[in-house]
Amino acid sequence: MSRSDLLGTIMKEHRDGLVSYAEKMLGDRGLAEDIVQETAIRAWRNIDRLLGMEGSVRGWLFTVTRHLVIDWVRKPHARREVVGVSYSDPVVGTDSIEQVHDALVVRPLLRQLSPEHRAVLVHIYLCDRSIQETAGILGVPAGTVKSRQHNALRKLRGAARPEAA
Repeated sequence: MSRSDLLGTIMKEHRDGLVSYAEKMLGDRGLAEDIVQETAIRAWRNIDRLLGMEGSVRGWLFTVTRHLVIDWVRKPHARREVVGVSYSDPVVGTDSIEQVHDALVVRPLLRQLSPEHRAVLVHIYLCDRSIQETAGILGVPAGTVKSRQHNALRKLRGAARPEAA
């Protein structure tokens, strides 16, 4: 089997999972597919190493994909796009009560926040990231993430209960 056939087999087996993984982190299918394409290029460049390693090829591919996503998000141009992106697209399940609640209550509240505050809440609560991970992705200190989280939650509480504000 040639190297290109082998890579084709590896990517055919893992591509959908990699795209789904990257899309969950980025919220953008097209960008996720670009990241997975770069993962394939890296796999091609390291095919001999992949074949000779004792660990999981799947694990290596997912690690490379994760690193590429983090690298992309850390780039200055990406931070502006990530901060300004509408984070109202996560799909919980079809016709679920959570989707209806999110559409009617959560999304309008999140839109009231600044892009910086919204990004912090999305990373921490929707993407289940730590304060340190969020700080690394957004390129700000952990203290800034904590402050933005605190201020965003305070604003959301006030907006959710206007009579208490």
